[in-house]
Amino acid sequence: IQSCSLQEDTSGISSPDNYFRKYSECQSVVNSCYIPIKSIYTYQYMLATECVTDIAYCPSGTLDASLDISPAVPRFGSTVWTQGYLGVQRCNFAVEGIEQAFSNGIITEEQYYQLLCEAKTLRAFYYWTLTCFFGDVPFYFDNVSNNEVLAKIQVLPRMDADETRDKVIADLRSIAPLAPQTRTCDNEGNRLGAACAYMLIAKMAMWNKEWDVALEALGSLETIYGSLSQYDYAENILFRNKNTPESIMEVQHTYTQGGLTYTSNVACICQPYPRAANSAVYDGVEIPELGNQSTVWSAMRPNVYFCQGLQSKMSKDIRRNYNMAWGYEDKTFNSTNTRPWCGPKFWCPDMQSSADGNNYKVFRYADALLMMSECYFYKEDYETSVRYLDMTRTRAGLDNYTYRTPVRLEEEIRNERARELFGEFQRKYDLVRWGIWYDAVTANSDYAYLQLNTENSRIKPCHRYYPIPDKEVTYSKNNLDNKEYNAYGL
Repeated sequence: IQSCSLQEDTSGISSPDNYFRKYSECQSVVNSCYIPIKSIYTYQYMLATECVTDIAYCPSGTLDASLDISPAVPRFGSTVWTQGYLGVQRCNFAVEGIEQAFSNGIITEEQYYQLLCEAKTLRAFYYWTLTCFFGDVPFYFDNVSNNEVLAKIQVLPRMDADETRDKVIADLRSIAPLAPQTRTCDNEGNRLGAACAYMLIAKMAMWNKEWDVALEALGSLETIYGSLSQYDYAENILFRNKNTPESIMEVQHTYTQGGLTYTSNVACICQPYPRAANSAVYDGVEIPELGNQSTVWSAMRPNVYFCQGLQSKMSKDIRRNYNMAWGYEDKTFNSTNTRPWCGPKFWCPDMQSSADGNNYKVFRYADALLMMSECYFYKEDYETSVRYLDMTRTRAGLDNYTYRTPVRLEEEIRNERARELFGEFQRKYDLVRWGIWYDAVTANSDYAYLQLNTENSRIKPCHRYYPIPDKEVTYSKNNLDNKEYNAYGL
């Protein structure tokens, strides 16, 4: 299966007639649908989603971190576009083949619902990523099986993101209740299923301000996952701890020295910097657990707004010692007078070179509970909103929240999402969804490129989304556009 854009090459695609001949072949095609996720979830995606926000930055030579981005030079946008639509293409192929295999009696009803939910959930995940990253994007559920379908897809324009999300929500709502109602960690091989489908329904419904739709899906998740208090915070959030009970979706990685390697590189920008040559000394402090073979790059850092305001090192919040590192054991780093390094939540013990074998947390149950708090807030049920907000606060060792005004509660929900989900590839998406990204970043970033009225400032309101790469606009015969970027002379 091949794709580099919406201009798809059908010559390498097996047809459902000659491939979906038994359950194992159906499962193999669904396996291929996961592969593009690994190309998206890299250190550059961390830069694009967490380091151009109000709580973190990275003084990196990688220009995504400083918003040196335009339609002509889309940086990591090219990867997200290519891999996102490669994922969509593979999922469309899988869905059609699975439906045909079931109609032909090749797979059982139980296998059918499990595989179909998995394929449709993955397709929804790609569309969620594309709409969060680019805004309005082309939408299609067609399997590219012939040149007629290919010709139609090549010239698709942007479709309103709300409409795309509604179509995907309807697709997931039809299948999620029919699949096994289990936690992801209880699925064979930690495969995605109903739990992740419900999470994506809620994520997209909240973008569309469909609070009741989101709450229905989140209620199903609450039934599956139960009380948050049963999930220990440290055990469930450390990236090194794989497929933990609280996880709804993780990016799977494996590293075995001299053997199997399936890794990425996020830890390279999330560990103390620099490392002294031939040693386990990081920024002046020996950290034996990190070893002496790791490669570390210019690091992502919590900014002053986060580390001295939202989650200071003197607070009672137990999450502070996992999100941030001011020192190691009883020794303080050389370069943490005002800002810490990212904490052990992201570290990869004994990393060899840049081979980060951690799993990355994409969706967790705590996120779902905070989403419920937000939904109830916008439905003006403030008592229930506070009840769900306190679930993550209590686990973190904070006092229950005292309600005063709606404005303060809204701010606290947003701040609590920053504390709970720090570094989990979502902060920019939240800020854009709330309509405050530009103002929040320019007011709070410590990075000159992301501040207003500085000599090196690059930030513009259009940067809330990445531009569609110019080459994709050309492939579409100019049916695609970058009007928002063009309005700022980019």
